[in-house]
This record gives sequence, structure tokens and C-alpha cells, in this order.
Amino acid sequence: MTSGETIAWLVTGARGQLGTDLLAVLAGRPGNDVTGLGRAELDLTDEAAVRSTVDDWLSGVRADRAVLVNAAAYTAVDAAETDEETAQVVNGLAPGWLAEEMAGRGRLVHVSTDYVFDGTASEPYPVDAPIAPRSAYGRTKAAGEQAVAAVGGDAAVVRTAWVYGRHGANFVRTMIRLEGQHETLTVVDDQVGSPTWSADLAAGLVELGVREGDVPPVLHCTNSGQVSWCGFARAVFEEIGADPERVRPITTAEFPRPAPRPAYSVLDGGAWAAAGLTPTRPWRDALARAMEGWPREPDPSG
Repeated sequence: MTSGETIAWLVTGARGQLGTDLLAVLAGRPGNDVTGLGRAELDLTDEAAVRSTVDDWLSGVRADRAVLVNAAAYTAVDAAETDEETAQVVNGLAPGWLAEEMAGRGRLVHVSTDYVFDGTASEPYPVDAPIAPRSAYGRTKAAGEQAVAAVGGDAAVVRTAWVYGRHGANFVRTMIRLEGQHETLTVVDDQVGSPTWSADLAAGLVELGVREGDVPPVLHCTNSGQVSWCGFARAVFEEIGADPERVRPITTAEFPRPAPRPAYSVLDGGAWAAAGLTPTRPWRDALARAMEGWPREPDPSG
């Protein structure tokens, strides 16, 4: 972004944990005209509404450039197993509609997921690794990536993983709540990934949005390093002053879920750094920073 340049932003999924942090990051930058749309304002299952909303927004843009960040998704991984049709519209078709409306008129930054991979790797997935989703959620997100790629233009797909934030429902908030309700917890220890603070992800997406020139078609953005869900839960306990040994490891087989989870979800961030974008901080450092000023959970006793 050059000095004095103005950018108009449209953020979909603006009421979710990532969308909330995107709006916060954008509020702190000069020269921005920001529009945030949640599910109530933009129904991604309605093609006509999606197209007209984006077209109306673009028609009203008076800034030098326009950037749309698609942070909206059908993220109910287990529910998608029995509601794949809806997930396919939101995750698979709507990104293509957004890409078509933005083509030649602005930049699209579309958020995707580690679930497009099969999770059988033993080293971080590079951006060009073959996709092989094993769940309905993964299949629909892969379809969304392909829809964006088919349109081409000024668009980037950004895969991320294990996102948590101070807002919305997520693993960290769940662990904090359960710590106050149970003496011990059991958490899966044979699934490995990179916990990603939504505020760090939001900052990265905005940096990508303002970047001058061409952007890579696919990138990975997570906090760096890796840990199991059990290790992640123990780190959360440490941050709130609880005994991490109260978190006991179990296997995926002992905690079956409707949708299969990737055993290995670590994404290689090399392409992100190679594009000149700011390298992400280690996941443990991000968690410590995120927990500063973390909102207090309601007392379950009332």
C-alpha cells in the first residue's frame, strides 16, 4: 500500500472470531473504508444476493483499490457429514461467485483449511501438495479453492488451521470453561497441528490484501511450530495457572467423531515468507499473547 492510497474492504463472516479480528485490525489502519457483513447481512446460500451485494458494494467504492476477504464458511465439521449440500453451497460454490464478481475489479483473499489434505503426512504440507480431503467439510472447502482458481484474476487462497480467538466458540475457550468444571480432562494426543491465533491470522490476511502487485494463488498462514491437541490443552492450562497434568492424553480411536480428523495438519509457511510477507510467530508465543486480557468466562455456578 503506497502512501496516501485508500482501500475499500469488504469482510464476509464479520461476526465470527476471524471476522471480528479482521475488523479490529482494519480499524487501526488509516486510509481504509471497511464494510463488514455477517450471516444476517449476507446469506451465502443465495447466489443472487451474494452477487448483487458484492456488485453494489463495488459500484459504491470510491477508494483506490477494493479488497474482499472471505472469512465466512460452513465450519460445523461434524454437521457437514449429514448436511454436505448446504456446506457445498457455502464453502464450495459461494467462493466462486465472489471470485467472479471481483474479477477485474479488485482482490479476493479467500480463507481455506488444512482439511483439504488427508492428514497422513509426516512433514509440513507445502502449498502445492496434492489435496485429498477425507471429510465433507474438507471436500467442500477444496471445491471452494478450485472455484476461486477457475476464475483466476487477482485472488489468493490462504489455508490455515486450528484457529482460536477471544471471540466465538473455539478450543481455547472450551478448555478454559471445562477446567472450571472438571478435575481432569481427556484430550486427543495423536492429532498434531499448529494452533493459530485469529488476531495473527487477521493481521496476515490484511498484509496480503494491501500487498502491491501480483499475489501467489495459494498460501499457508498459521502460527509456527506444532503440538498435539493434548499438548495445546496443557499449554492453555498453564496460561491460566492450572495444573497441566490434569489434562490426560487419549487416542483418536477413544474419541470417535462423525467426521474424520487429519492426524497431521501442519502447513508449510515457506511460500508465505517467500512472498515477502511477515513470518508468523511460534504458536506458544501467540497463545501467551492472546491470553493477555482474555475475556473472563461466566461463572457456571451463576
